[in-house]
Amino acid sequence: MLAQAVCRIGLGLGTQSLPIVGNSLRRFCSDGVDDLKKALSELIPEQQERLKALKKNYGSKSLGEVTVDMAIGGMRGIPGMLWETSLLDPEEGIRFRGLSIPDLQAQLPSAVPGGQPIPEGLLWLLLTGKVPTKEQAVSVTEELRERSHLGAHVLKVLNSLPDDAHPMSQLSVGVMALQSGSHFAAAYTRGTHKSKYWETVYEDSMDLIAKLPQLAAMIYRRTYKGGEQINPHHKLDWAANLAYMMGYEDSGCHEMMRMYQTIHSDHEGGNVSAHTTHLVGSALSDPYLSYAAGMNGLAGPLHGLANQEVLRWLKDLTAKLGPQPDKEAVRKYVEDTLASGKVVPGYGHAVLRKTDPRYTCQREFAQKYMPGYPLFKLVSDLYEVVPEVLGKTGKIKNPWPNVDAHSGVLLQYYGITEENYYTVLFGVSRALGVLAQGVWSRALGLPIERPKSMTMSVLEKRFVAAAAAATAAK
Repeated sequence: MLAQAVCRIGLGLGTQSLPIVGNSLRRFCSDGVDDLKKALSELIPEQQERLKALKKNYGSKSLGEVTVDMAIGGMRGIPGMLWETSLLDPEEGIRFRGLSIPDLQAQLPSAVPGGQPIPEGLLWLLLTGKVPTKEQAVSVTEELRERSHLGAHVLKVLNSLPDDAHPMSQLSVGVMALQSGSHFAAAYTRGTHKSKYWETVYEDSMDLIAKLPQLAAMIYRRTYKGGEQINPHHKLDWAANLAYMMGYEDSGCHEMMRMYQTIHSDHEGGNVSAHTTHLVGSALSDPYLSYAAGMNGLAGPLHGLANQEVLRWLKDLTAKLGPQPDKEAVRKYVEDTLASGKVVPGYGHAVLRKTDPRYTCQREFAQKYMPGYPLFKLVSDLYEVVPEVLGKTGKIKNPWPNVDAHSGVLLQYYGITEENYYTVLFGVSRALGVLAQGVWSRALGLPIERPKSMTMSVLEKRFVAAAAAATAAK
């Protein structure tokens, strides 16, 4: 206990001003039960053997049929990659290492009694597959705090961009400004053996995760608050510090940010941001390069920008119907939206066939913290109206709301009204899942990704010939 206390106190001081002491403490603490990298290193050999057994025993087995529709439709539904940190079930929703969002809320350590989980506990779970103790989660908080320092060059790089540069462009550029410190890139240049790749990928990933809140807050303050930066709070956890550095000290906002950063962290491997990060990492690009690529995918309007589309649609609705329209007026507006050939943003999902558990989680938070907020009331009315209207069309496989239908409302309530910034918050959260999987991808030695592509001519010839042979056989 004394040794763990010394580690926590020492690491909490940071190592920027005391590099020798800090490095010594890190080596000393690496033998403790609360050290995440040590816990991970003990798991990796077992999982490597598990993967070898899978390949040996089942490598030639089929995972299912691939149709032409799947190939043309963006490879949708094709089981084609290994992703350990989470799994998306069409009926049950997202599960993080087997745990649902309600499970996370019940089992992960929180900053306040009965409050939202802190993402540091989720990071431990994503990397190890095990629910951490409070002490283990706190040790991650302290490790991230120690790694969080941003060099002055990062703000200089951001300030060289046009004033109207999109926040997601700034995030990508900021991450690339940090890439010069990559441990993995340096180790690869030195000729490190591939069995050790995961160690420096871990170091890069933890460094990047640690720095993202300050980078994101820097972008926010630079873009919307006149450039006046706020230093991190030395006692706050990772997510609460993000809100604090943005300029929000309300404890409810801190709880919202803890929830937001937890539920957006991972959504299995096939979505654009996760898949892009994985794909680029499979070429042995370092975590900075891989994550930046993933963020460029997240910035697309069909992925991370979707919550902005929801909020803009809600604002258009209230501009035409007033701030507190009755339910029948809302129903008519939804029907008119569909009749005009447009979609109702925030409803439907590529995989889910029921209400997104991430939506439900946010709804429960709003019922507790902002039950009388007009925008929340409108979202609640839409929850009752939209699925019924969509269901009557007979064309919608999933008429239920997804995560984007609610997240903007929570941010608006706490005064974070800058819609163009919302995807940056999404991106900070997504780092937890994609970088945790990146560590495991290198630990398991997963190869470069290289799916087979085909031309339309090949497809036409193949199936025309098959049809002709079938006709001849009759």
